Amino acid sequence: MSKKNVRAKSPQPSLFDATASEPEPAAAPVKAAALPVAPEAPEDDAEELAAAEPVRKAPTRRATAESLAEKQREISVSEFFVKNRHLLGFDNKQKALLTAVRECVDNSLDACEEAGILPELRIEIRELAEERFRIAVEDNGPGIVKAQIPKIFGKLLYGSKFHRLKQQRGQQGIGVSAAGMYGQLTTGKPVTIVSRTSPQAAPHLFEVTVDTRKNQPLVLKEEKTEWEKAHGTRVEIEMEASYKKGRRSVDDYVEQTALSNPHCRVLYSPPGQETITYERAVHELPEEAKEIKPHPYGVELGRLMRMFQDSQDRHISTALKNDFSRLTPKVVDDILKIAGVSPKARPRDLDTPAIERVHKAFTKVKIMAPPTNCLSPVGEEALLKGLRLRFKADYYDAVTRPPAVYRGNPFQVEVALAHGGSLPAEELIEVFRFANRVPLQYQASACAVTKAVLSVDWRSYGMQMSKGALPTGPMVLMLHIASVWVPFTSESKEAIAHYPEIVKELRLALMEVGRRLGLHIRRGKREAAEAKKRGYIDKFIPHIGIALKEILNLKDKETDRVVANLKTVLERSRENMV
Repeated sequence: MSKKNVRAKSPQPSLFDATASEPEPAAAPVKAAALPVAPEAPEDDAEELAAAEPVRKAPTRRATAESLAEKQREISVSEFFVKNRHLLGFDNKQKALLTAVRECVDNSLDACEEAGILPELRIEIRELAEERFRIAVEDNGPGIVKAQIPKIFGKLLYGSKFHRLKQQRGQQGIGVSAAGMYGQLTTGKPVTIVSRTSPQAAPHLFEVTVDTRKNQPLVLKEEKTEWEKAHGTRVEIEMEASYKKGRRSVDDYVEQTALSNPHCRVLYSPPGQETITYERAVHELPEEAKEIKPHPYGVELGRLMRMFQDSQDRHISTALKNDFSRLTPKVVDDILKIAGVSPKARPRDLDTPAIERVHKAFTKVKIMAPPTNCLSPVGEEALLKGLRLRFKADYYDAVTRPPAVYRGNPFQVEVALAHGGSLPAEELIEVFRFANRVPLQYQASACAVTKAVLSVDWRSYGMQMSKGALPTGPMVLMLHIASVWVPFTSESKEAIAHYPEIVKELRLALMEVGRRLGLHIRRGKREAAEAKKRGYIDKFIPHIGIALKEILNLKDKETDRVVANLKTVLERSRENMV
């Protein structure tokens, strides 16, 4: 028998076993739901298992509440932006150079316009060593009071623009002090400022750095100096940077600044090159923007609570009329009636539920749109003059939309274009984006302006356009948004947020200039076709005259008369067909 067929048999009890003769006890009945019970391990095995398992100790506490409390400290805004300088536009060396120049230019232009002075700027960039530059921006503005110079250039979030609702380039009080802080961080050098307020006042020279722990200015040098200007300010910053030409460069920024500020004269000295002069296209200042009060539709609950707490008025009805725009006595009565608040109530004594009812009542009452004298658009005429001065084209057009409102903030959209001429015909069109006259050169894909341009079907206006791309053709497109508060996507002010109201106004302006552009392009095509047909007539009619002369034996005068008659008939028939 093979091994495969051998079955293991259960062991038989021995006949000589003492227990074999005793009968086995009956097995206890097993319940159906009973679970198998693991046999207990012998004592020796249990000891081995206990020795094999590691002894787990309770985790030791690494810190206590008291020790954690000792590590807590206040962080100044300067310290925050030192570690997060990319939020301000200093995330690479090329962009840092552009951002520093832009912040200084914005301050100069705002100061000149507010003082009623036609601005004249001098921008200088000197290369001191590899990736080390010294920038200087000089203006003919009103100058800066001596006591304010250290705070303006040595303290972040210090300025006069944050709380004012009017169109202006600066908004946060961060820019120029952040540029100086970046120069201090990369080179250890202070910001140098020379300023003079009048011909009778002595010019003052300051060297200022930022105490980043306290966000306070440190004045390293202060003295009177000699300066030929009657009034103005000159700012110099030394920094690590990179200078390059082309798109998104300082050269490009200066050219676009001259385009959006046609009332400004700019003298620009790039590294190692001759000075470039951008002359004024207009010799009048833009209309002055007026400061307005906040509109009820744009005020959030927390801000409304703070306004009531700070109010000096005895009655809430008076406070609403004095602190907000477009609230007439009748509108105030309607708001308080809906909110269930007495007109005689003291603003400071209102509790949170009452203020919340007033805030909700704002949206239930029809209120006029905010005033628009807080805006100062470039204007269609100035836009066209700027385009004609910078670009050689065949067709120019511009449109300024009526003011609109987003979140209670008034804004206005302008669009201008140049087409044809010497502009490249086989490349994508060039789009210039501006916010409060300031060029936006980065994050184009994240900007509401680009979204609006791409959303328009330019093929219906005679342009070539691929899906998801800018149109192709000889065109320069300029879009400007003016607002009391431009909704930038970050502190670096490089892209505009996608508010539906803003995108809608941009689209309407683009479609308006697009329709007129389409008429121009179609008219140009018709004229080209007519010229082509006229060329055929001028080319072939003389040959027909020669053939008729040979066939009919015509004289020269008769031949000329026949040719003239043929031209007249063909021209008349072509005009009737058109």
